[in-house]
Amino acid sequence: MKTYEFKLATNTQEIAAYFALRRAIFAEEQQLFCGDDVDEIDQFAYPIVAIATATQQVVGVVRIYEAKPGIWYGGRLGTHPEYRKGWQIGKGLIYKAVTTANTWGCQQFLATVQLQNVRFFQRLHWQSLEEIAIRTHPHHLMEADLSFYPPNVEIHPILSLPAREAS
Repeated sequence: MKTYEFKLATNTQEIAAYFALRRAIFAEEQQLFCGDDVDEIDQFAYPIVAIATATQQVVGVVRIYEAKPGIWYGGRLGTHPEYRKGWQIGKGLIYKAVTTANTWGCQQFLATVQLQNVRFFQRLHWQSLEEIAIRTHPHHLMEADLSFYPPNVEIHPILSLPAREAS
């Protein structure tokens, strides 16, 4: 069984790999964006990566950010195509994202989830609040049940390395 480490991307190499995988998934594979998926949220979002322990390769990504005091969002959840079997990486990234935000004062955790992934999120104790369209693609605005995502011990770092500069 493959093992993975789920962590905040903290160095230049992890952050560059984080953006490269996002670009490969959302711009190249899914063609949701033209050329790149970087946006203004990346200036204050915290990048989280899944790293395959055997190769130290970044194989999964997600970002979290506080939109308003206590209201956190997760987004740009993706897994490298060669690692998509079994949902282990997606599940681990979601858990790391929500427990980290919960540690940092989250009172509500939301995400816009592509239609094909709604059932997966529901199995992980999320509920759909409404159906929406993003870039003409169907999504659901979903909310995590924070009682299933206890706070962890993640220290809340100050973003000293602007994400856009590292990509």
